[in-house]
Amino acid sequence: RVLVLGWLVGLPVPFMIIWAPSWGWVIAANALLGINQGLAWSMTVIMKVDLVGPKSRGLAVGLNEFAGYLAVGVTAFLTGYLASRYGLRPVPIYLGIGYAVIGAVLSIVLIRDTRDHLRLEASAHGQQSVPIGFREVFALTSFRDRNLFAASQAGLVNNLNDGMSWGIFPLFFASFGLGVERIGILKAIYPATWGILQIVTGPLSDRWGRKGLIVAGMWIQAGGLFLTAATSRFEWWLVGSLLLGLGTAMVYPSLIAAVSDASHPSWRARSLSVYRFWRDLGYAIGALSAGLIADRFGLSWAITSIAALTFLSGAIVAIAMQETAKR
Repeated sequence: RVLVLGWLVGLPVPFMIIWAPSWGWVIAANALLGINQGLAWSMTVIMKVDLVGPKSRGLAVGLNEFAGYLAVGVTAFLTGYLASRYGLRPVPIYLGIGYAVIGAVLSIVLIRDTRDHLRLEASAHGQQSVPIGFREVFALTSFRDRNLFAASQAGLVNNLNDGMSWGIFPLFFASFGLGVERIGILKAIYPATWGILQIVTGPLSDRWGRKGLIVAGMWIQAGGLFLTAATSRFEWWLVGSLLLGLGTAMVYPSLIAAVSDASHPSWRARSLSVYRFWRDLGYAIGALSAGLIADRFGLSWAITSIAALTFLSGAIVAIAMQETAKR
């Protein structure tokens, strides 16, 4: 039901963008898109984790994120191409109409609820869970449990650098004279790499463990950001985007799987919701903080500052997190 509700909320978004007579309509459409993401994408993650059980969480999350972010990469490329040919509105937004309709129809017609799978896992967990309220789950996930804290702060910083990249990278590349189509290629390479490789990194986290992939992934992201800020050629920016995609692919499914590992089935969905609160808050913090830094010190400084913060976040995981995967 929550999944279906998310898609119904998302249906008006592309039409609002196409017909927007003022900036306020664009803001409202983004708010609805945020609600759609919060409900629909969260449910796809939680339902897959319910379906597969404790030993294949990395695989389940990797498949989910693979599908989603591959679509982000393909859409970034297609919309960049369509925008360069036909303008920003309305042609590129037609893709959004198709996505919204297909997502709603599939959710209503094909998807079944996973509550019975969750009950079965909880009964076989082998450890009685004392009922706890959302306030306690929020505290555990945010700071009281060392594994959940490490995952939450890494998720926030991961999406912080992603939010920075969507806001700052196009301006940074354009400042060197790069055209819209080549900027679209750079912005497509990052999520496409991220999406495709998660089908590998998710299962690897089930075999190798979560912690090593998270730490290495954060540091590889930092390297990609430093490389982007320090260079001024398309070829180096392409390498930086590939590194950013590789590092994110290592981190993204591993973090969700680590949170699932550290949470009891009876409150796992709430823990994942708190983790996603902190993680996706990074988008807003990244965009705003990078914009402020860029206005004050320049675009390169904004990218470099976020790169340093990403490296620091990986170090926190290396120190605070204990391995969570049950191998």
